[in-house]
This record gives sequence, structure tokens and C-alpha cells, in this order.
Amino acid sequence: MKILLDECVDQKLRLAFAEHDRQTAAYAKLAGLKNGALLAAAEAAHSDLLITTDQEIPYQQNLDGRRISILILSAPTNRLGDLRILAPAALRSLSAIQPGQVARIL
Repeated sequence: MKILLDECVDQKLRLAFAEHDRQTAAYAKLAGLKNGALLAAAEAAHSDLLITTDQEIPYQQNLDGRRISILILSAPTNRLGDLRILAPAALRSLSAIQPGQVARIL
């Protein structure tokens, strides 16, 4: 699975997804893009999944017909330690998430 980590996610979290092809938004040269533009660019780059902490994306974007899925990490903060705790559950969810779907990891 090709994973893109949003700018709001600590880039070191990519190490928790070592079995997958993963990039940060900055490395993929997608830094600064927001919501719809980021999703379109991620799809154009053939990303399968966007990992973010942005809780509002599902309410701001219509995901019907999208090829990319979104995994929202809901941690107390965006700090690596808080996000790393959610990584095992996030990894387990990857086998079930479908294109155009949103999954939240609490």
C-alpha cells in the first residue's frame, strides 16, 4: 500500500508503517496543499491512503468516487508519542479500508 502522511502528522511516524511504501507530504513535494488539492495530488501520485490528524476532512470533502482512502488518527495531541500509540490499530485497519472510505483510529 502506498501511504502519504499529511503535514500535520509527525514525519517519524512513517517508521511505524515500514511494511508499506510511505512518504511524507513534504518529501512528496505536496507540502502546503490543503484538503481537496492534497487529495487530488495524492491520487495523481498513486497514493492509496492519506494518514492525517485533521478531524474535519470528511465533513469538508466529498469522497465519493475517490481512489484514495483516509485514516484519521484521533490522539490527544499531534506529538509523536501520542500518535505512535495508535499505530498498531492503524496498521490493523489497513487491510479493511476501501478507496473513498474514512477510518478513525481512537
